[in-house]
Amino acid sequence: MDHIIKKQLVAYFATNYGKTLESIEIQPTKPQFEGDLTVVVFPLLKLAPKKPADLAAELGDYLQAEVAEIASYNVVQGFLNIEISTAYYIKALKDIHADAHFGIKTVDAAADKILVEYSSPNTNKPLHLGHIRNNLLGASVANILSANGQNVHTTQIINDRGIHICKSMVAWEQFGNGETPITTNLKGDALVGKYYVLFDQQYKKEIADLVAAGTDEETAKNTAPILLQAKDMLIRWEQKDASVLALWEKMNAWVYEGFDETYKRLGVHFDSYYYESNTYVLGKEIVTEGLDKGVFFKKDDGSVWIDLTDEGLDEKLLLRSDGTSVYMTQDLGTARLRYTDHPDMKGMVYTVGNEQDYHFKVLFLVLKKLGYAWADQLHHLSYGMVDLPSGKMKSREGTVVDADALMTEMQDTAKQISQELGKLDGMSEAEKESLYHTIGMGALKYYILKVDPKKRILFDPKASVDFTGNTGPFIQYTHARIQSILRKSSGSDFDIADVASLHDKEKTVLKTLLQFPSTIEASAKQYSPALIANYLYELVKQFNSYYQEVPILVEDKAQQSFRVSLCGAVADVIAKALGLLGIDAPERM
Repeated sequence: MDHIIKKQLVAYFATNYGKTLESIEIQPTKPQFEGDLTVVVFPLLKLAPKKPADLAAELGDYLQAEVAEIASYNVVQGFLNIEISTAYYIKALKDIHADAHFGIKTVDAAADKILVEYSSPNTNKPLHLGHIRNNLLGASVANILSANGQNVHTTQIINDRGIHICKSMVAWEQFGNGETPITTNLKGDALVGKYYVLFDQQYKKEIADLVAAGTDEETAKNTAPILLQAKDMLIRWEQKDASVLALWEKMNAWVYEGFDETYKRLGVHFDSYYYESNTYVLGKEIVTEGLDKGVFFKKDDGSVWIDLTDEGLDEKLLLRSDGTSVYMTQDLGTARLRYTDHPDMKGMVYTVGNEQDYHFKVLFLVLKKLGYAWADQLHHLSYGMVDLPSGKMKSREGTVVDADALMTEMQDTAKQISQELGKLDGMSEAEKESLYHTIGMGALKYYILKVDPKKRILFDPKASVDFTGNTGPFIQYTHARIQSILRKSSGSDFDIADVASLHDKEKTVLKTLLQFPSTIEASAKQYSPALIANYLYELVKQFNSYYQEVPILVEDKAQQSFRVSLCGAVADVIAKALGLLGIDAPERM
């Protein structure tokens, strides 16, 4: 309706005033006034110099005559309040029901692709709470872009090489005594992460010993024996030492098996995988090309850099003096390989925390300087860190919230609260356990995704599983409540032609339903699942207010059919919106 009104007013000003109307503000009418939509007239006075009330009345007369869906209007100073006809809302509900894909655009499989990268784990530790936000954001943004009609390809880069990987390997060699995931009954990623922590503990001990023996602290940090062993192992890895490669392959295999289990539980997937152990070589080739082009320069120690001071940045290392690569080297190689693999790709979204904002500014700028035209099509989906009441997580110190443990805690909390509410009579134990998982994961995902990606999150597991307020379970419970209504109505026939009037709250719910397609578009444009989440909360609040005030299952068959149909449309949009967030919509709770 906003679009229809805008189109009519553009034509009106062109015909009657010879002026071009470039923008117009249309907003929902405030509750204290009659009407559904309000046209703000004051900015239009520069096109038609009249008294605000006179111009508002003039436009109201025109719109009521030209737009059949406008039933009446009223003027309050410089505001034109428009009332939309009951017939418009009835037709809108019919259209929603007739369109099984309401709000969701069809994807053209032949269209240019957009790649969405997320997860990007290191193979030296299990996934933790920070990875959960990364995965949920990336997967949801991929869903939303696809719902907006874009041809999406999900991918990840696995950080399977580097000094941090060698740290776990060295510690396992020294202290592992040959233990494996099978002998320890640990997930492979958890076992490897154990040795990453153990390395740090041994490293700190050796530093303390060196300092106690008279070495200054800075020198001790650089000469601790276990660190030198890790550096040596990295060099031997890049030289393809057979024993190092065998250990690396074995420990990485443990980690991948653990990751797959976590991803399945989290409900995310990837269309392709890239590995830094492959792409760092390509990155080195790009560094050589950059030197030949004069884009990069080499220092006396043999290290390679790029000078970005003219762009307000600084000098950036691209290759160490010993010839080993850095993260930037690997990312350069990965970026070019992806465009080689996907020549139909029109864009790339990197889902990475805001601690890497500078890194991606440099990466995109370096690629642009190297002459890659597609560098302008790269986007960094930057997000804030996840904090705990106890403070920031630190992987090397073992002070992280393990992703698997957190998901178990969420499911257990959902189970406890559900049992206390006592509404699961008649469900089998298997059905209950499935529901606990659905509620727990819904709580986790919604709690994280409802926050604007740019903001930090202080995560509170217990608060996220609350069945009231702006939470996943509250929204899931509303969907389950509507399913109960639909079951009781025995599927009333959809025939609302004889409904003469609508309750104000029915109009409110319908207005919000009609905002679903534009919400998806805005969410895709801003790469923000939070817009979907908060739209959901608003829809659910409005529906519950409607449900509390207006009886659904009434004797008047036409009224009941309309109201049941409205409930069904709300449930459908809730399920679709939850699906975009990766959340299941239960039939019972």
